Formats: sequence, structure tokens, C-alpha cells
Amino acid sequence: MTALAAAIDDLRAEVCAANLRLPAEGLVTLTWGNVSGRSADGELVAIKPSGVPYPSLRPEHIVVLSLDGEVVAGELRPSTDTPTHLELYRSFPGAGGIVHVHSTHATAFAQARRPLPCLGTTHADHFAGTVPCTRPLTEAEVNEHYELSTGTVVVEHFRDHGIDPIAIPGVLVAGHAPFAWGSTPDKAVDNAVALEAIAQMAVLTATIVGAAPPDLEPHVLNVHYQRKHGTNAYYGQS
Repeated sequence: MTALAAAIDDLRAEVCAANLRLPAEGLVTLTWGNVSGRSADGELVAIKPSGVPYPSLRPEHIVVLSLDGEVVAGELRPSTDTPTHLELYRSFPGAGGIVHVHSTHATAFAQARRPLPCLGTTHADHFAGTVPCTRPLTEAEVNEHYELSTGTVVVEHFRDHGIDPIAIPGVLVAGHAPFAWGSTPDKAVDNAVALEAIAQMAVLTATIVGAAPPDLEPHVLNVHYQRKHGTNAYYGQS
């Protein structure tokens, strides 16, 4: 086996395992979700095949493509969301894994066209501020290339608002659902899990206060984010 073939096998196994976490974490219904991963050299992307049920998913089913969308390995059709993933990879160099799900509470925010503000320290442990919501796609964008346009509006929002995709590793696509990413497929799933959890907490918080809840104080937000992700992070074990 060549080094490239071995690397592709390893990437497919990693991406398959990350996809199987989605139903285990309660993030997907039916086949509404997918995980992709980027190779160490940044040249290849592996992603779940379209419509394959999770119980039957195996590493050999995972489709491997170039960043231009050319299939390198795999017999099945890749996820219909592949153009979105590829656009995010091309624009967010720090992303080594991307997750798209329709988890209930995060999707509710996306359907409401509302960003998810940082209300507490649980949010701040994963996202350094508000998780944004994109603008809706235009009719022309949908008709021309829907899935690619989905990625384009995400990139546009982060660029136009000066948002660091490493500090805010997730987004709500208006009228659609969330995407999350991370340095690896597994870390991307962690961020998708966190995004759903904080969306649920935000909904419950709003029911308690009966109005728009106050944002977490910036000095508390900064400490919680930096102690896990900053230069001098001290959370966990070295």
C-alpha cells in the first residue's frame, strides 16, 4: 500500500467514526447530517456519502475528493452538502473538520433568523461570543448553485463582520441549520454538540426571564474562552 493510499484509509476511518458520533450524540434525525475531514496536507476532503443510513455506514463508504470537488476515492455519491464544505475549507484554513446537522434547538435559531448570543460561561467555553446567523440566500443564489451559495454566504458573513472562524467555530444558516467546524473532525463534532447544548440553554433561559436575556459580561466571557483556548490556556491536562 502506498503512503497516499494509507493516508486516505486513515482519513476515511476518522471521518466515518466522527459521523457515527452524530446519532450517538443525539444530533441527527434520519440521515439529516454529515461530517467531513481534511487531510493533513490540506489537499483532500473526505465526507459522508449522500443518504446512507448511519447504522450501515462504513469507512469504505466515505467519499474522498479534491478541494475542487473531483472524486479521488469512493464509489458512492458524496453528500449533497459537499460544495458547502469545500467552500468553507477553501476559505477557513484552520478547519480540519466540518459538521452539518439539523439539531433541534440550533436549527430553531437558524429558522428564526436569529444569532445565538453568549448568555453564559457554557457558551464562552466553546465560542468567543455570539454565534452569527447568515443572511437568507437570494432566489438567484439558490437557482444558480444552492449548496455552493450556502458556503459563500457563510464566508461572506465572517469576512464582512470581521469574525475569526477559529474563535467562533460555528454558524447558523438562515432558514436552514447550523454548521460547525474544528481542527479535526472529532473536534468539529464537539463544537456541534456544544452549539446544540447552548442553543437549548438559551431557549430555556428566555422562557425563565420572559424577555431577551442579558449577555454574559465581556470580562467573564473572555476569561472562560481564554482559559481553554488562549495562549496561556490552563484547562485540562497538558
